[in-house]
Amino acid sequence: QVQLVQSGGGLVQPGESLTLSCTTSGFSLDYYAIGWFRQAPGKEREGVGCINNSGGRTSYVESAKGRFTISRDNAKNTVYLQMNNLKPEDTAVYYCAKGTETYCSVSYYHEPWAYDYWGQGAQVTVSS
Repeated sequence: QVQLVQSGGGLVQPGESLTLSCTTSGFSLDYYAIGWFRQAPGKEREGVGCINNSGGRTSYVESAKGRFTISRDNAKNTVYLQMNNLKPEDTAVYYCAKGTETYCSVSYYHEPWAYDYWGQGAQVTVSS
């Protein structure tokens, strides 16, 4: 069955970095884009960014541009979200999700409905 297993969350101080991993199984990662989302307490789940099937193209929401980087190693069935210069407002549960296409649509890569399987979530807390 399709599974996305996340790791790497934790507590960091403002300005520090953290990398989340999303290891997949049950499908061929070569054929699907992967998205990253986050959900803060009391807020709706929001998109962070997306990486296409080959890793050659990424898309990010404005709040993630310049600080977050999505990459993937299809040979390891793993996608990464590197987060630099973290801020308290980045505190949230972060999710990876399997897309239904090879590419990240500019129109809806940040929409939860565009993804069909989700990781279990990883808590990221940014606090001094």
